[in-house]
Amino acid sequence: MNAHPKSNASGILLALGGGVILSMNDLAIKALSGAYALHQIILIRAFIGISLALALMWISKAGFRQILTRRPGAHLIRVTIVMVSNITYFVGLSLMPLADAVAVAFVAPLFVTMMSALILGEQVGPRRWAAVAMGLLGVVIMTRPGQGMIQPAAILVLISAFCYASSHMMTRRMRDTESAATLSFYVQVGFILVSSTFGILTGDGQMAQAPGTTWEFLFRPWILPPVADWWAFVATGLAVGIGGLMMSQAYRTTEAALVAPFEYVGMPMAIFWGVAVFGTWPDQTAWAGIALICGAGLYTLWRETVRRKVEDVAAPSGDL
Repeated sequence: MNAHPKSNASGILLALGGGVILSMNDLAIKALSGAYALHQIILIRAFIGISLALALMWISKAGFRQILTRRPGAHLIRVTIVMVSNITYFVGLSLMPLADAVAVAFVAPLFVTMMSALILGEQVGPRRWAAVAMGLLGVVIMTRPGQGMIQPAAILVLISAFCYASSHMMTRRMRDTESAATLSFYVQVGFILVSSTFGILTGDGQMAQAPGTTWEFLFRPWILPPVADWWAFVATGLAVGIGGLMMSQAYRTTEAALVAPFEYVGMPMAIFWGVAVFGTWPDQTAWAGIALICGAGLYTLWRETVRRKVEDVAAPSGDL
């Protein structure tokens, strides 16, 4: 039997809230990408994120026992996927306008919906498939392939989107034994280990790339951040810690195909941050893509509500 409607509502709200908060992570990293190495940003972010995960464990009933896991191999695979997703996305983000990068990245929820049907066996009806197609059309419009948008940076973001969707499939498979705090804890441990290794090997700038090249953001030397930039480091740590926990909980408790469209809230947030912080206002083509993408999410919500009401009326009370 499918999850109770109240569980679906909480999962949707978690996904919406997580999407809004995670958009602040994109904003902060975009703001920092002109001066700092990606692994330096990720290391500071990870220490903040793991502190939040440990605090959540401390106040929960299970306590720090949640650190113990019977599935270390699954965590290793998931952490590796998340790591690749982050590196490819943020390198691409550093080379593209914020809204354009987010638009390309939003093939990820479409991947989630398709994978949930093909891999998890969840029911995705023809009308939700139609909504996915509408959202995909919106993403295609946003990428503007006829205007040269399909470039190495965009390909990196597409790779990130596939990895992101795959990480959520892992979350769904691990939800019965692993809490949201546990999933977040091991991801942050992975970030700390990999970022520290990058810092030791490349933090002195010996592998620095020429300005404007694809991998410049990844191989810059570490520098001591001035006080004026600490807001962005704190913002990215809090955003990924809180937003990541909310999104993990959404995917643990609710069908992936239902949660995925509500991550589209990140699209209007990207437009907002682009206008408010970077002064980039979308043109008519961008607004058309946004309308299709948001419309797909809203239509999916409406269809899911109708479907749940029909099931609740038809199902015997003993099955609820």
